[in-house]
Amino acid sequence: MTDTTAADATIASAKPAAKPARPFFSSGPCAKPPGWDAAKLASDSLGRSHRSKIGKARLAYCIDLMREMLNLPDTHRIGIVPGSDTGAFEMAMWTMLGARDVTTLAWESFGEGWVTDAVKQLKLEPTVLRADYGQLPDLDTVDWSNDVLFTWNGTTSGVRVPDGEWIADDREGLCFADATSAVFAYDLPWDKIDVATFSWQKVLGGEGAHGVLILGPRAVERLESYTPAWPLPKVFRLTKGGKLTEGVFKGETINTPSMLAVEDAIFALEWGKSIGGLHGMIARSDANAHALDKIVADRDWLGHLAVDSGIRSKTSVCLTVEGADTDFIKKMAGLLEKEGAALDIAGYRDAPPGLRIWCGATVDTADIQALGPWLDWAYATAKAG
Repeated sequence: MTDTTAADATIASAKPAAKPARPFFSSGPCAKPPGWDAAKLASDSLGRSHRSKIGKARLAYCIDLMREMLNLPDTHRIGIVPGSDTGAFEMAMWTMLGARDVTTLAWESFGEGWVTDAVKQLKLEPTVLRADYGQLPDLDTVDWSNDVLFTWNGTTSGVRVPDGEWIADDREGLCFADATSAVFAYDLPWDKIDVATFSWQKVLGGEGAHGVLILGPRAVERLESYTPAWPLPKVFRLTKGGKLTEGVFKGETINTPSMLAVEDAIFALEWGKSIGGLHGMIARSDANAHALDKIVADRDWLGHLAVDSGIRSKTSVCLTVEGADTDFIKKMAGLLEKEGAALDIAGYRDAPPGLRIWCGATVDTADIQALGPWLDWAYATAKAG
């Protein structure tokens, strides 16, 4: 008879020789860009009003860099808003929904959050298309006469939409995409997206608290032609006298931004530009996801929560661990953190028990590759214990 407990204990005692050089695998805030150092951030705007000449210039420069990096068409406006991606998406919902029927898609926690807001806060009666973690609802059933809300890349489920082909060109409603874990990792079809939101803390590896709101021309038309039935907080107001407040999309933020966070975002954007722009960042995310795929393929106890590779995220990759419950995952993650081999890789609290490993552009592929033996060690150690 084979003593599997003894075998597990033997494996557990043998720690790998090499650790990831930067063991930062959190899904937000994510790893800083390679070479990042706080001392490298420009500081002339710090301690100054964001409405000063330099403050406005740096905010506008940040917006210009985002536009350039994303290949965003001139038809789309881009603004920095409060409240991270959540604040940006809430702003879009509160200012534009209610003009026509609504469809919400939910296959993870943030999508469910938008359902809750539409139903309980805005008192709408949306059509809700749901799927379990690891899956997508049937996208072919979406009624594009409605406004449609969805997450492009579900951070807590590791599931993404396959592309933009399912979004109707002749849609009557607006397409609202929470794209926070997708922007800078995918070449998004901007002609298909009327509203997009994201935060710097994801693929750019920037700081939290600020969101980015991107509006296409159809969204601007909605804002200028429709007034919601509910009152709007000051931080959500995007129009004045029936016209879009254009200053918001030129760096005149609604509330006071952190200029330190803005400088940090500029650093990340300039780094992204230096490695080949959007396609350089996409290539890094692809390489990281492929390296993690190989780790999973080589281990029979490890799997992808999104079994279908065609809808699997290449940024927030969610993994299943054979026989693991929440306590087992906490133990594995705790062992790895104690060793400084991997930080913040436990799955999201509302998701099925498992691991979540960020593979966005600011992570180095060599660190993903070095992670494999440490996952073996943590799994064996937790199992033996």
